[in-house]
Amino acid sequence: MRNRIKTYDVIKYILDATGEIFPPRGVFNNCTVLPGFTDVHVHLREPGFSYKETIATGTMAAAAGGFAHVLTMPNLDPVPDSVENLKIQTEIARRDGIVDVHPLGSITKGEKGTLLSDIEELAPLVAGFSDDGVGVMDDGLMKEAMERVRESGSIIVAHCEDTNYPRESHQAEYKQLERDLKLADITGCPYHMCHVSTRESLSLIRDAKATGLDVTCETAPHYLTLSQEDIEDDGKYKMNPPIKCKADRDALIEGLADGTVDMIATDHAPHSMEEKSRGFSKSAYGIVGLETAFPVLYTKLVKGGTIGLDQLVTLLRDKPNERFRIKEEEKTFTVWDLETPYVIRPKNFFTKGRSTPFEGCMVRGRCLLTVIGGKIVYSDESIGDLQR
Repeated sequence: MRNRIKTYDVIKYILDATGEIFPPRGVFNNCTVLPGFTDVHVHLREPGFSYKETIATGTMAAAAGGFAHVLTMPNLDPVPDSVENLKIQTEIARRDGIVDVHPLGSITKGEKGTLLSDIEELAPLVAGFSDDGVGVMDDGLMKEAMERVRESGSIIVAHCEDTNYPRESHQAEYKQLERDLKLADITGCPYHMCHVSTRESLSLIRDAKATGLDVTCETAPHYLTLSQEDIEDDGKYKMNPPIKCKADRDALIEGLADGTVDMIATDHAPHSMEEKSRGFSKSAYGIVGLETAFPVLYTKLVKGGTIGLDQLVTLLRDKPNERFRIKEEEKTFTVWDLETPYVIRPKNFFTKGRSTPFEGCMVRGRCLLTVIGGKIVYSDESIGDLQR
């Protein structure tokens, strides 16, 4: 399914999968059919912060970016720390979701880091457990969480941030990772690290894998393609963890090559324009990424000769699905124009967020169609009434 297809064959492929008739328009010339991707790190902001994003707008952005599945972070209101609270989110997702939404439960109640969530009750209903946005500082509490998560057959999805160190420092990330890997070794809990950004973290993960620990990690497009030298006094460059130096970026790229980095996720984190327009120091942490991830990665890494297209698909789809046990529906695929260059313009996004460091970048890789389970959920011209 990762091959170039002539116009007629693409149209026939779509017709066979969906029953929708598409005339042989030039838009399908020399297209590439790829699987639907899986983003394991997305903030949809609903319930609680729908002025930033809703499940409807966020999943529409996901479909426009070629994603068929998204794993959603639990920093919501209410936090999904109980079945009752989780149900609020899942009911909205069932009603409004354009793509498949897989929620994460929180590790601690309210993500406060003091009491554990209802892990055993939540485990069959969530993709894993995370206190994303904050690190769990209490060593004993994290050990107990890992023990209970392991027993429940789930996985810890860790935001590593030790608040004893400045957020911008390397230590803030890798010191807590170092602790977590020791606890994962003791408890046998499956462990996944969110948005790795430092070379020290990569070294720790590489060593842990060598010893047989059940550990994986993700990084994000901005850590692979930007460094501190690119940062301007603008909120669109502010995210957590912060972008590091060129040596860290180069180490992450090396981590793609040797398999230390298992997957790429967006950490799509929309905010209002007001929250992101206060300059770098005063703006909220977080940028959007669902609609820019593939074109940025394809343009800068694949066309740049760093990795191949097959490897990019593995990082965006195969590895995430394997790690988080995502079952792909039949007749799920995306259709891409990989040749025609275009400029990233946030005003055209489906997400409510507009803040991206890739604004104005010339890229290749435009998603023309996203099909999930034989149903068209996005087309480049308009989504219209094509809902799942």
